[in-house]
Amino acid sequence: MRYERLVIDAGEDKTFALDFHPRLTVVTGVGRLEREGLMSDLVGTLSSNRSGGALEVTDDRGRHLAIFRPTGKRHLVVDIDEGTEVTARYRNDKGEVDLLSNEGLDQLTAKRRMRVTGADLTTRTQSAELIHRLASCDQAILWKVAERVHTTEVQLARMAEDAGTAPEDLQMVESIERHHAEFERAQAGHEKVRRLTFMLATLCAVAAVPIAMFVAPLYSLGAIVPASIITIYSFLMWRRMETAREAEQSALEKAGASSYLGFHLQRVNTLLSSDQTRRQLMSSADAHREASYSWHAMAGDVPVNWALEHRDDIVSAARVRVRADRSAITGRADDLPSVLGEELVVRLADARRLGSSGESFPLVLDDPFVDFDSSVKPALLELLGESSHRQQILFLTDDPDVAAWARLEALTGALAVVEPSNPNRTVIDATDSASSQSRLAI
Repeated sequence: MRYERLVIDAGEDKTFALDFHPRLTVVTGVGRLEREGLMSDLVGTLSSNRSGGALEVTDDRGRHLAIFRPTGKRHLVVDIDEGTEVTARYRNDKGEVDLLSNEGLDQLTAKRRMRVTGADLTTRTQSAELIHRLASCDQAILWKVAERVHTTEVQLARMAEDAGTAPEDLQMVESIERHHAEFERAQAGHEKVRRLTFMLATLCAVAAVPIAMFVAPLYSLGAIVPASIITIYSFLMWRRMETAREAEQSALEKAGASSYLGFHLQRVNTLLSSDQTRRQLMSSADAHREASYSWHAMAGDVPVNWALEHRDDIVSAARVRVRADRSAITGRADDLPSVLGEELVVRLADARRLGSSGESFPLVLDDPFVDFDSSVKPALLELLGESSHRQQILFLTDDPDVAAWARLEALTGALAVVEPSNPNRTVIDATDSASSQSRLAI
């Protein structure tokens, strides 16, 4: 969803009108109270408890809607392109016009998740930690490995489907074969140790008797102690073999077989009857496993699908990191732009998926950079410019650094700057829409 225009009824036949840039609108020269009031209007007009004024929006389906909330009169929603009233689609359970409830949101939740302050950026989230981990990797190698994992997974699934089985069946076969091999190794080791320890323990025990009778009972411990150690070692080898047997049996039970021989007769011969198909499946599984190991070595336990879904956000955070490194900032600020950028990326992504139907909402920045050092801001502002290609951003600020940057960027048409042009005026006429796109009279 994108905001097009906000009109607020200020009373005494005066109105406040504000047009928004489709990508990034920077409203400068507004203090804390003004920002709070504007934020309440932006969210409240979408909700059900706001009267006075109107809001034009375009949703993710491309519908151009106008929400009219006249004081003391019926509230309406109109599809501007079709010229029809669509109020009934946006009524809540109480019969009120409420576009937020249609997306599973209430006003407090929407306001909290749509607005970002400086405190929000310094509060670390789990998603930001994951993005931090992936943004610190070599991006070219990271996404090459991610694509290989995805490609081999798709290929494995397709081959398994053609063979009349599933990747899980192949994994089950490999698990059983691995556990059976471990059991055979443990069994062979136990048998070898059992014969050797039996002979040594017998010799030690026999030798202990004459030593105790003819030399000294205490000296017989020299034979008894080794016999005991050998017996304990034999027991440990037996325990290892039993553990391997139990692991194999557990894997067989998951496959619905009672024995290793029965498994081959019942499952391998039916699901993987073609030796060529079996080799192809095993080869495909090996390729997927190698790709997964490579991914794990770089990204740890971050799921590949999650990374691919948030690829744009991770790449943006990586760019912030590169800019921060190039700026040669000293002291604490070395990592600060990266940390703030990663959290900002998370909040941007959250707004893009805010609605229960997947509807996006603009992200409203409530002067989040004002307390940061000037050297930190350029990388974060460039991040905003890049992110505005994917969603609408509204920046409410009283920060001169941000205002200066915005005025320069506005020359390219990438954003709109709205700032007071006459401090003595309190409202502007709603018909003054041409000028309201470039200034806000307060």
